[in-house]
Formats: sequence, C-alpha cells, structure tokens
Amino acid sequence: MTLANKQLAAGWAFLTPATVLIFIMSFYPIIQAFITSLKKGKGVNTVFADPLTYNYTRMFQDGIFIQSMKNTFFYLIIEVPIMLVLAILLAQLLNNKDLKFKGLFRTCIFLPCATSLVSYSIIFKSMFATQGLVNSVLMKLGLINENINFLGTPGTAKAVIIIALIWRWTGYNMVFYLAGLQNIEYSVYEAAKIDGATGWKTFWYVTVPLLKPTIVMTAIMSINGTLQLFDESMNLTSGGPANSTITMSHYIYNQAFGQGVGALGYTSAMAFLVFIMVAILAFINLKVGDTRD
Repeated sequence: MTLANKQLAAGWAFLTPATVLIFIMSFYPIIQAFITSLKKGKGVNTVFADPLTYNYTRMFQDGIFIQSMKNTFFYLIIEVPIMLVLAILLAQLLNNKDLKFKGLFRTCIFLPCATSLVSYSIIFKSMFATQGLVNSVLMKLGLINENINFLGTPGTAKAVIIIALIWRWTGYNMVFYLAGLQNIEYSVYEAAKIDGATGWKTFWYVTVPLLKPTIVMTAIMSINGTLQLFDESMNLTSGGPANSTITMSHYIYNQAFGQGVGALGYTSAMAFLVFIMVAILAFINLKVGDTRD
C-alpha cells in the first residue's frame, strides 16, 4: 500500500466505529420513526394507513395540535428576540476590561442555565401561584387589590412561561457572545473611536457585524430549543388552562404516553413536522447570516 492509501485506511478505521454507532443510535431510529408515521393504530397493533398520508392530514384537522403550534410559535416570536438581545447587551457589559468582579457577575448570570429544568419550573410555579411570592410583593406595594391567578389565565400563564425561558437561557447565550467578543481585537474599537464613532455606532456597525456568525448560531439553537419546548409547559401549567399554553412537544408526549393513548403513528408524524419546521427555520437563518459573495 502506498502512504496515501495507508493514511486513507487509517482514517476510515477511526471513523467507522463512530459512523456505525451514529447510524444505529440516530439515523436508524429516524428511519423507523418515519415508517411508523405512515401507520395508524395503537401500541404494537399498527398497520399502514390508507392513504399513507393519513396521519399528516389528520394533524391539520386536530384543533389541539393547531393550538399547540400557535402557542409554540407565540413563545418563539416573543422569547427568542428578547433573550438574544439581552444576552448580547449583557455580554457587551461584562466584556468591559475595566469592570470589577466580572467573574462574579458572569457566574450569577450563567447560573440559571445550570439549574435543573424541573427544579426551576417548580420554583416559578410556586412564585407565581395565587398565594405565591409575586402576588405577595405586588399586594404589599399596593399595585394590586387582590391576588392574580397568573397560571390560571391564558395570557398571564404564557407570560410566566416566557419570563421563565428568558431567565434560564439568557446566560447560556451570553457565554457564546462573550466568547465572540473576546476574539475581537481591541484595536478595532480603538480605530472606531479615532474615527469618531460613538458607543452606539461602534456597537451597531462594529460589534454586531463581527458577531454575526455567533448570532446566527445562537438563533438556530434557540429556535430549535423553543420548537421542542416541553418542560415549562409540562411542569408550570400542565398545558392549561384549556390547552392555552400547551406546546407541540407536550401534546406529542400526551398522545404517545401521557394519557395512555399510545398513538405512535400519529405522534411520529407530528414529530416529523417539528423536524421539518426546525430544518426550514435553520436554513433561513443560515441564508440570512451568510455574507459570502
């Protein structure tokens, strides 16, 4: 064997075990899930649907699934932009070389995303309960005359979920922006200052363009995570009141396991729709963020 062939064989020898494991643990289940999405029935008693698109057309006739889709996109549209903007601003503040106790501030902001999803959901649920901390504080400040049922009203229940998401994930995204900012040479800012750029112009015309790859990456991750949102809907509001806060992943879980329905064909079809949504939105983000000629 030539040296090039030996190197090629060595490369395939290293790649093959990982490739086989990825196929067995990821791609094969995806293929099986797609086949399952073409079937109808419950549990193991399933047969291929006639027509094969039965589960996919059924989704758009399911009022609860449509409601869950609307809820999920509502969270996406409101929460993701607010969270990413806050993360960039916090990263900019904490990147100041003259700021004292930077390590402490960074740890405090990042700490929420190290908290268990279930734990923080339960904490928020107790805080926003009718007799919870938030109502007590508002009553003492004289801002309300009677306790508000935050989790029992559709509008306020959605607001609580959005607040919880922003609280938990802002610090996570801030770390990426902070890493991006630390890779920008300080001489770039000095040059902008010499040219007479103000703080806002420096941020908008220097920092943001240089952070564009990081912004695209965090946007894709945030969109992906929000479209698969489950814990907050499950643990904070249980999807209520009257399914007004339920998410797509929560409804998929209910149909597969949560209510003993076991409609695995239908839930697989819904899961594939979520996958397609994630792929489309990720593609749009990549196209928008691609600055190559």
